[in-house]
Order: sequence, then C-alpha cells, then structure tokens
Amino acid sequence: MMIEKYFQDKSRIALAFSGGTDSAFLLSVAMKNGCDIRPYYVNTQFQSQHEMDDAKHFAEIIGAPLKILNFDLFNIPKIIQNDGDRCYHCKYAIFNLIKAAAHDDHCELVIDGTNASDDAKARPGMRALTELEVHSPLRECGLSKIQIRELSYQEGLATWNKPSNSCLATRIPTGMPIRKEALVKIERAENYLYELGFRDFRVKVFNGDAKIQLQKTQFNKACTLRIDILNKLSQYFDDVFLDFKCRD
Repeated sequence: MMIEKYFQDKSRIALAFSGGTDSAFLLSVAMKNGCDIRPYYVNTQFQSQHEMDDAKHFAEIIGAPLKILNFDLFNIPKIIQNDGDRCYHCKYAIFNLIKAAAHDDHCELVIDGTNASDDAKARPGMRALTELEVHSPLRECGLSKIQIRELSYQEGLATWNKPSNSCLATRIPTGMPIRKEALVKIERAENYLYELGFRDFRVKVFNGDAKIQLQKTQFNKACTLRIDILNKLSQYFDDVFLDFKCRD
C-alpha cells in the first residue's frame, strides 16, 4: 500500500509525535492528504528540552495542532527500577496516555512512527504497541528508514537527515535505577556537546563516570576540544572517557 492511500479513508486520527524523521514525515503526508491528524507529544523526564522544542517548531511550521501531554514517569516503579523490560512499561504508559487523550478528542485510531527497518526483537516497547492496538503505517506500508529519509528530502522536510535519537534513560545501564539527578546531568552534558557542534552522539553514565560515544569523524574534534570538554563535564561526573567504539 502507498502511504498516501493509508490516510484517504481516515477521518480523525492521533499521532504519537516525537519530532523525529519518521513521525514528522507521517504528519506531513497525512496533512497533505486531507486527514484530520492530531499530533501528541508526551513530555517526560526522559526527553530533553531541545527535543520538545524541535517538535513544537516543526508542528508550528507545518501548521499542525500539537498537543503536549506532561507525564511523570517516576510514578511508575517498574520504569524507574530500569530492568530489562523498562522500555515495554514506558511505552505502555505513554501510549496509554495518548490513547486516553485521543479518545477525548474523538480520534478513531492512534498511530506511531515505527518503520519497516525497526526490529521488534531489539525494541521490546513494540510489544506495548501491539497490546494497545497502535497502528504503524510506515511499517505496514513497508517503508524503511532510508526510504523515509529519501521521501522526506523530496518533500523538503528539514527532518530528512535528523539523527535518530533515544530517550535519556538509555544512557543509564540496565539494572541501575534511574535517578532524576542523573538525567539532568546527562542532558546538560549533551546540550554542551551539541553547542560545540557535535551531532549523533551519546553521553552514557556508570558509577558517576561519563562515557562519550561519537561518530568516528568527530574524534579529532573531541581531541582538539579535550580540555574544554573535560572542564565542563567534570562539573557533573567524576571521570570523563571517550568511547572508541564509534557510533557509525
């Protein structure tokens, strides 16, 4: 099925919107095909401020009525204890919230940006989507990440080459309880690196230390700015390391 046809027989639907490449493309296609689509962004402690700012900016540019739902994930012990099924419990809670908001707004179904490249075995949260009957048009239409980026580029969407991101909780090792203070430190550290011009990176933590994961093309830049990075990140972490297992 062509993605455009997916929306032709839909009236009002809800979209779990992150502002990333996939959900931005879905929002654009749905609106261009006359679908009354309602994007919802769930704001939690696991998302950085700039992620929400990006989502709001894209929705404003495209003229979509973005609704922000604030949610405290620290009220759910199974999420905060950070066991192997954390992602499942987190996805279930977030999409359950979206479903409730969508029901109040008289939406006929909820969709998300899962695509054909996403591996269900590597993404335990996808089980929650099945249980809550959340639809994934990109996956159902067989669109891969590469294809979505190409189509987004053709449509002139600024998100076509936006790096994939994951929530701040993924920076904390499985089995280590998630603390608000740790998330704040991670966000501040990543914001600083972003301001220095780094892209598609992670700052992972363990026992008070930070491990920076970069693309190999950015190693030289990190070495050049070594003193600045150490001075800044040492405000938040005991030691700072550069992970030579590069991200690309």
